[in-house]
Amino acid sequence: MRSGILRVFLIIVAALALSACSSKFRTYSGPEVTRVVVMKTDRRMYLMHHDTVLRDFRIDLGFAPDGHKQFEGDGRTPEGRYTIDRRNPNSDYHLSLGISYPNANDREVASSMGLTPGGDIFIHGGPRRGVDRSGPDWTAGCISVKNREMEDIYAMVRDGTPIDIFP
Repeated sequence: MRSGILRVFLIIVAALALSACSSKFRTYSGPEVTRVVVMKTDRRMYLMHHDTVLRDFRIDLGFAPDGHKQFEGDGRTPEGRYTIDRRNPNSDYHLSLGISYPNANDREVASSMGLTPGGDIFIHGGPRRGVDRSGPDWTAGCISVKNREMEDIYAMVRDGTPIDIFP
């Protein structure tokens, strides 16, 4: 009797250990994400298949979220049309998808102020270490979601997908 209980206990422990080691790389076989829409004021991001919302997420933005990003260090999240142009499976922020900021206009505006536009704007999960994420809008200008959500987004969104970021 005791050995039977012990065996069941060990099987449960092993199953829990294996589930904790599950991969952050998910698969997706649903409709194509044809566009990502970000509504900064509402703190929402939508993965779209044409006019149909496939998924939506609550987001955090840059630490100074109002207005369009103009230069490196301003803490703003860009506004306008960009594309998803790269992915980083080894990101310090769980997983990340790159946004094609800055474009030519962004570079011109920053240059006219004698500044650089910055870059490395991503949709990403939470930090691995050392970043205060205790409040909303904590990034340097990126769009952040929960890690589990980022795993789904990473699987669903392909490079080249347009992203529209609205105020």
